[in-house]
Amino acid sequence: MGTGYKTNAVYGGRAGSKDKIEIKHRPAILIGTPGRIADHLRRETFLAEKIKTLVLDEFDKSLEVGFEKEMIEIVDNLPNLEKRILTSATQEMKIPDFVGLNNPVYINYLDEENAQLKIKTVLSPSKDKLETLVELLGHIGNEPGIIFCNFKDTIQRVSDFLTEKRISHGCFYGGLEQKDRERALIKFRNGTHQLIIATDLAARGIDIPQIKFIIHYQLPPREKEFTHRNGRTARMHSDGTAYVLQWKNENLPDFIQDAEIEILQKNSTPTASSWKTLFISGGRKDKISKGDIAGLFLKQGKLNKEELGMIELKTDCAFVSVHESQVDHILKTINNSKLKKKKVRISLV
Repeated sequence: MGTGYKTNAVYGGRAGSKDKIEIKHRPAILIGTPGRIADHLRRETFLAEKIKTLVLDEFDKSLEVGFEKEMIEIVDNLPNLEKRILTSATQEMKIPDFVGLNNPVYINYLDEENAQLKIKTVLSPSKDKLETLVELLGHIGNEPGIIFCNFKDTIQRVSDFLTEKRISHGCFYGGLEQKDRERALIKFRNGTHQLIIATDLAARGIDIPQIKFIIHYQLPPREKEFTHRNGRTARMHSDGTAYVLQWKNENLPDFIQDAEIEILQKNSTPTASSWKTLFISGGRKDKISKGDIAGLFLKQGKLNKEELGMIELKTDCAFVSVHESQVDHILKTINNSKLKKKKVRISLV
């Protein structure tokens, strides 16, 4: 469900000139990273005096990773702010003076979400825990979830093992290109992948659907990261489970208390998704809508409604999930078709 507001997103990795063209159309909401927003304020790309509301999302994390200077610059250059909103996943955060919040009002959702969260441990006879991970995935069944690791190398090792077992998944970590991270999330949202293997980068601030479980393949060193990871499930009054893979000779940290031990049932390996993701080389800037794309696939591509999945429309491209049985047919019949006078390429992601 959309808000009806025109929005634009600006962030590193995109050409600044592209941002400037889009901002000229005066979005109601501008979303961006602290560095890129500060850069546009310096360049006077938009009228700073028109901004009435500032939201600093993941404020504690932004401070932690070194964005204080950029956030000070942003606040100092918005003279007519009427409302300042900070979001944080931790309660112990002290609000710095530069924010200008004299009498803050606190709204706490943490207790509501934690009530639905179950934490369970799964014992592994092997220190590397890979076979136990696959057994746990079979035990859970075909549900969307996140497997958390601490290091990129571990993600690669887990990914190679799941690939060997023919378990489809995506990967998400800081070393990936922005484009690859975005595509991993798109394929997760549209059902092409049921699983994402991720570092703590995926614990906060990413747009993914409600998930039923997360797995700590490796435990984080601090309770704060443990809490953030668990916060990806049991959200918005829904139930969720955080599984901790524990080697039989491994001691759990003090921040995990009284976790229930889950006894795994013998089950088959999760089945592969029946959805695939297609890329379309046209987007909003070409005046293309989701309805236009649906019409192309349903009318010219002759798909049944059940064979067409989620459509994600971006500024200069789009992504469509279709049933795997129709991929070859679609590529043969509507690749290089016209959408709103633009000839678009369609390819498998």
